[in-house]
Amino acid sequence: MDLLPAKLPERVPLRGRLVTLEPLNPDRHAEDLWHGLSGGENDSLWLYLPEGPFAERSAFDAYLKKKATSDAAFCYGIVNNHSGLALGIASLMRIDRHNRVIEVGGIHYSRALQRTAAATEAMYLLARYAFEELGYRRYEWKCNALNAPSRRAAERLGFTFEGIFRQHMIVKGKNRDTAWYSMLDSEWPGRKEKLESWLRTENFLQDGTQREPLGIAAL
Repeated sequence: MDLLPAKLPERVPLRGRLVTLEPLNPDRHAEDLWHGLSGGENDSLWLYLPEGPFAERSAFDAYLKKKATSDAAFCYGIVNNHSGLALGIASLMRIDRHNRVIEVGGIHYSRALQRTAAATEAMYLLARYAFEELGYRRYEWKCNALNAPSRRAAERLGFTFEGIFRQHMIVKGKNRDTAWYSMLDSEWPGRKEKLESWLRTENFLQDGTQREPLGIAAL
């Protein structure tokens, strides 16, 4: 077993065919994210997040600045390569270099990004970076146990369900039981192959409809 600690993420872009994950920069991303994540019609997008929604732009900008400058997490703006618009955010967080464990979290997709190939590619890029460039051996996904879409996403991407941590947190004044998922470095090659095959342009019709679904949880 390699006993060297894993590397810290660096504030460098992660480029894919559909999206680029750029280190979160409020000057660059705030305008797009404000339009995609704010407003009463988007309040439900904040349901399981520890902060928000924000009615005022100044509070939203302060929130993004805090995330962009955090030493505890490396937050990325998810930018559509065609439009240049930032459509969501995601973070690498809870970093344990010695044990080579890292978590993907703080995932917040606008409606324009949800349920798209670009959304899946963003998760692929982060996993590939964590395993292949940074050297982590365990990649975690945690969410509110009531958050059914997040749990389905974890399973679809090939994470393994490990159980429920009961009364794990108090979030926005309410109890949170947390569902834990993980992916191991030994599992990544198989997950990677499935993800890359699904993301091929040949798997999509002109309207973006997938020809073959992605379902790799049972591997």
